[in-house]
Amino acid sequence: MAGKPKTAAARKAHLDAILAGLDAMYPNVTCALTHRNPWELLVATILSAQCTDKRVNLVTPGLFAKYPTVKDFAAVRPEVLAEDIRSTGFFNNKAKSIVGAAKAVLGTFGGQVPRTIEEMLTIPGAARKTANVVLGTAYGIASGVVVDTHVQRLSLRLDLTKNTDPVKIERDLIKILPKNRWILFSHQMIHHGRGPCQARKPRCAECAIEPVCYSREKTA
Repeated sequence: MAGKPKTAAARKAHLDAILAGLDAMYPNVTCALTHRNPWELLVATILSAQCTDKRVNLVTPGLFAKYPTVKDFAAVRPEVLAEDIRSTGFFNNKAKSIVGAAKAVLGTFGGQVPRTIEEMLTIPGAARKTANVVLGTAYGIASGVVVDTHVQRLSLRLDLTKNTDPVKIERDLIKILPKNRWILFSHQMIHHGRGPCQARKPRCAECAIEPVCYSREKTA
C-alpha cells in the first residue's frame, strides 16, 4: 500500500498517477444516459436521481416517443407524467421538476437548454450535478466537476478530498484538476465506481490505480 504524499510535489505526482490510471482503463468514456439532444439529456439526468442509468435508459425511449418536444413536456400534467416515469422512483417530484424545467426552457430560454451554469441552476430539478452533466456532455462546456455518489466515494478513497458534501468535494476537485480534465474525469470516476471500485468489496486486483491508493477499504 502506498504512503500518503506529504508535499505538494508528491500530491501532484499522486494525482497524475491517478489520472494516468483512469486514462488507461477508460480512455474514451462518456455519459451512459441515452439521449439525442440537450433537452433529452436534462430529462434523463433528472430521472437518474436515486435510480440507475440502466433503468432510466429503459424508460426514456418510450417517454420521448410519447412527448417528442419540450412543448409536449410543458403541456402535460405532472400527475400524468408521474405514471410514465413511476419505475424510476420519486416519480411525483421528478415529474414536477421535468414539467417545471420544460416551462422554464420554453418561457425563459426560447426552447433551448441554456449553456451557462448560472442559467442552468435556475431550471427546476437542475442542481449543480445535473447542470454539470448537461453542460459537459451535451455542449462540451467544463462548468464544474460532476459529483455523484461514485465520484464522492472514490474521491474520499483516493484522498482527493476530506469533505463529504458534494459541493465542497467539487470545489476541492476543481482546485487540483486541470480544467480540460473536468468532464472526462467525472465520467471515468463514475465508470470506475460502477466497476472495480464498488462500494462494498472493491475489486482492487483489477484496478490500474491500486498502487497509488491507500484506502482502508482496499482488498489488495
